[in-house]
Amino acid sequence: MSNAMTLAKELQSMNATEVIRNERVRNQFINVYNSIWKEGGEQVYEREAIYFNQQLRDKEALRKCSGTSIFYAFIDLAVRGLTLAPGSQSLCYLIPRNVKTGVDQYGKDIWEKCCNLTISGYGELVLRKNAGQIRHADNPVIVYEGDRFEYGEQDGHKIVNYMSSFPRKSNRIIACFLKITRADGTIDYSVMTESDWKRLQSYSDKQNTYFDSRSNQYVTKGNELYGNNGGQIDTGFLMAKCIKHAFKTYPKL
Repeated sequence: MSNAMTLAKELQSMNATEVIRNERVRNQFINVYNSIWKEGGEQVYEREAIYFNQQLRDKEALRKCSGTSIFYAFIDLAVRGLTLAPGSQSLCYLIPRNVKTGVDQYGKDIWEKCCNLTISGYGELVLRKNAGQIRHADNPVIVYEGDRFEYGEQDGHKIVNYMSSFPRKSNRIIACFLKITRADGTIDYSVMTESDWKRLQSYSDKQNTYFDSRSNQYVTKGNELYGNNGGQIDTGFLMAKCIKHAFKTYPKL
């Protein structure tokens, strides 16, 4: 039996917490990393194994994910060259999702909880730089009501004119923008307004709505970072969304 088939059979029987420190998984991660990034696989494995297992310990839902999906998420980390290091500007994180894998003999759907590596806005910036699409991106700027702000296009180029009001006249957020220096040195801007994140909030609410049989009604557990409790959108969350939004028109990596 080949090493790949042997590993596949082992993964099917492993608990999520057993996968990362498995010797075959370790060797696979190092080999993949070194084949893409040339060196450093052993050191990166030791570092990311700690971060990965820390997230497993912190989230019960991740511990319920299949061993195979844990393996693929870990290898995806090596391929992308990112880190799971925690922080306010983390590059990526792990998300558990229920995935339909088939139908049983009685016609009922078979579901499996799978681990997915999700890239944050800041991780997106790193990937774009590594791919040579951009040289640099400034930190996103939050625009408040009362600030001088205008954006548009002039002579075929996007422009943004911004001047912060000091002292601040209002705490109400009306926009967020990001300045990007492309690989050829030209400047690009991405702007998000309140209508943009309200639209994203509605998508999020739809994805987090379920029918509660006990109360006999639909319940929405929306992302509180959008300000679902009567407040406004979280600033850090908005800046990360602005970065993601910026590359919608760029070529896929």
